[in-house]
Amino acid sequence: MDDTTERVLTLLGLLQRRRVWTGPELAERLGVTARTVRRDVDRLRNLGYPVNADKGIGGGYRLGPGRQLPPLLFADDEAIVTAVALIAGAGGALTSGGDVALRALTKLDQVLPARLRHEVQALSGTVDSFGARREPVDPDLLMTLARACRDEVEAGFDYPSRDGTGRRRVEPYRLVASDRRWYLLAYDLERDDWRSFRVDRMRDVAARTWRFTPRAAPDAATYVQEGVAGRAYARQARFLVRAPAETVRRQIPAAGGVVRARDATSCEVLSGADDLDVVLMHMTLLGHDFTVLDPPDLADRCRRLGERLVRAAGDS
Repeated sequence: MDDTTERVLTLLGLLQRRRVWTGPELAERLGVTARTVRRDVDRLRNLGYPVNADKGIGGGYRLGPGRQLPPLLFADDEAIVTAVALIAGAGGALTSGGDVALRALTKLDQVLPARLRHEVQALSGTVDSFGARREPVDPDLLMTLARACRDEVEAGFDYPSRDGTGRRRVEPYRLVASDRRWYLLAYDLERDDWRSFRVDRMRDVAARTWRFTPRAAPDAATYVQEGVAGRAYARQARFLVRAPAETVRRQIPAAGGVVRARDATSCEVLSGADDLDVVLMHMTLLGHDFTVLDPPDLADRCRRLGERLVRAAGDS
C-alpha cells in the first residue's frame, strides 16, 4: 500500500470515529499539511464518501449521510463487536431479520482477519437471549452452510429420515429463515431432486472442495414455505377463503399455510397436517367463510364437524 492510499484510509477511519474534526487536528494526526488534508478529503469524495466541510466556530470536516452506503472502515474492536452482534441475530437471538444478519455476517467473514476470528468465537459464546421464538442454531454451522452457498461448493451432513439417519450430499443454494427455524434449499445429489432441510436437524456438517455449476433453482422462500406448510405432512388440504389474501396472511403463520390471492376479496389456502380435523378447526377459527377444495373426503369431515358443533350448542 502506497503512502497516499494508507493516509486516505487513516483519514477515513478518523472521520468515522468522531463527528467533527478541524483541519489542523487532522493535519496533526496524519503528519501532513492542511493542503494535503484538503486533497485527501477530495479523494474520499471521489470515492463516494460524503465529507462535509463547515466553516466558523464549531465547524470542520465531518462524514455525512450519502445516497448510498459506502464501504465502512472498522477498527479491530469494532469488527469483533459487529460480528458477535450479527451472530446473535443469525443464530436465533432475533425473531426477524435473521437472514439479513446472516448475509451481512457472510460478507464480514470474507474479509475478517484471521487474528480476530478466535476473539469473535470466544465472545459469541457469551451471547444469549430470551423471548425469541426461533429455534437457536449453532452460528458456526450456519456460517459453514452460508460459505458453501456463497462459494458454490458441495456440502455433506447427517440427516434423519423415516428410514433412519443417513449421509446427504447436496449442492447448497440458499438459507431461508422462517419465524421458527432455519432451512437450507439444496439439490440432493443422491435423490436427484430439490429438497429443503431443517438446519437444526443437521449433524456433522462439512463443506467440500468440489465446486458445482448452479442449476435453475426454484424460489427458495416459496419452496421452503410450501414444503413446511404442506409437503412435510401426511395429508394436505386446499381451501377457498372468502377474505383478502393479506388479511388471511396476518392470521396464519408462514409455517402454517401458503396463502395465494385469487382476487381482491378471496384467496386459496394450502395447509397440511397428520390429522386434517386439526386443519379444519384452525380454518373455522379464522372467522371467514370458506369452501373445501381438496381432498374430496375433507368435505364429509367438515359436514360431520358442523353437525357435532350444532349438537354441542343444544337448544340455544
